[in-house]
Amino acid sequence: MTSIQPLPPGSFGLPLIGESLNFLLDRNFANKRQAKYGSIFRTHILGRPTVVMVGPEANEFLLSTHMDYFSWRGGWPNTFKELLGESLFLQEGEVHRRNRRLMMPAFHGKALEGYFATMVELSQKYLQHWQRLETFTWFTEMKKFTFEVASVLLVGTQPGEQIEQLSDWFTTLTNGLFMVPIRWGWTPYGRALQARDRLLAYIETMIQQHQQTPTRDVLGLLLATEDEAGNRLSLEEIKVQTLLMLFAGHETTTSMLTSLVMALAQQPEILSQARAEQRALPAELTMAQLKQMPYLDQILKEVERCYPPVGGGFRQVEKPFVFNGYRVPAGWMALYRIDAAHRDERCYTDPQRFDPDRFSPERAEQRRYDYSLVGFGGGPRICLGLAFAQMEMKILAALLLRNYAWEILPNQDLSMRPIPTLRPASGLKVRFGAQPVSVAAASS
Repeated sequence: MTSIQPLPPGSFGLPLIGESLNFLLDRNFANKRQAKYGSIFRTHILGRPTVVMVGPEANEFLLSTHMDYFSWRGGWPNTFKELLGESLFLQEGEVHRRNRRLMMPAFHGKALEGYFATMVELSQKYLQHWQRLETFTWFTEMKKFTFEVASVLLVGTQPGEQIEQLSDWFTTLTNGLFMVPIRWGWTPYGRALQARDRLLAYIETMIQQHQQTPTRDVLGLLLATEDEAGNRLSLEEIKVQTLLMLFAGHETTTSMLTSLVMALAQQPEILSQARAEQRALPAELTMAQLKQMPYLDQILKEVERCYPPVGGGFRQVEKPFVFNGYRVPAGWMALYRIDAAHRDERCYTDPQRFDPDRFSPERAEQRRYDYSLVGFGGGPRICLGLAFAQMEMKILAALLLRNYAWEILPNQDLSMRPIPTLRPASGLKVRFGAQPVSVAAASS
């Protein structure tokens, strides 16, 4: 019986506010409590009693073996639900399974092959643009790149067409996700709601165009896809799913690509080895070559481990359970920590070190424990767009390594900020060119 087990160690903090201020203001909040209490502890944050669960075993418990004990929808703030709609992200049970099946073909197999040429074309366009700029803030530029890839391939926007306006609307929407939901038009949340409405109106216009002239982008595939019973997504479903795809299709990819180029600039030996792998391949990048880059694959896994775009995930506890000898009541929130599992010494040797060789076939440290690498989630709800994001990142990285060099400019803050997705505080200011540049120098 769960009722005879003790609650997890920890503190609920002050009346009403609990430990919310510490959680929001102290970047080491969870690390300090993990050091004090261990791999499971209780707190009271954001208005709810919360259990924090750490490690690959906790990841597997929440994401796979006991996922039916938890609610995705109940785990996210109401701001997410209002701004991103009733999309796949918040759906559960049979509704989620049905919609995921309908959306799956647009992100795998033949569909991915159809996106390759456009990803290459847009990557080359931005690399040439960055060469002309010479110095720029890479996080900002990377956000423009990933959003254009997402909007062209997911929605069918023409390259260059309205991209800047659409990207600005999405930035405004994203900035509202963690804001107090005051709806006056001049508040951040009020502006986020306005941006959401403009984006949904644009998506509806694109749906109408696709209905008149079918295409092979993701939106076109969603409009044409039906399940074995002949069911299709409704217009409203397609609108909110498309809004989610645009959000998910560039936010986390921007974070990982920015971390990738920062890490490579800081690790010249790894950068040199990555360049050598690319230069050993034929000059013209092809889809088949993407499977011939094992070292780049290792680097991307190490970026995911060291710099996961999202540090954890909230779930609402629907059924009481016991984990590691402690009981957790229904109605609590559960937080699993992605970043803590990625730096668990049981899983990874010298986890503070950036070391792509830990993912080599000889070492394969991620296989020591299941669910020890979960930057894209895990289990039945692993990120639907994982293959899309990996292909986009590999294409840009391959072209970057083959033809360009960059250095991190000095006198900037490279400490990592976690919200809404992980990024360097200064955004990563760089000097960029086609010819080799000096070894990177930065102060953090």
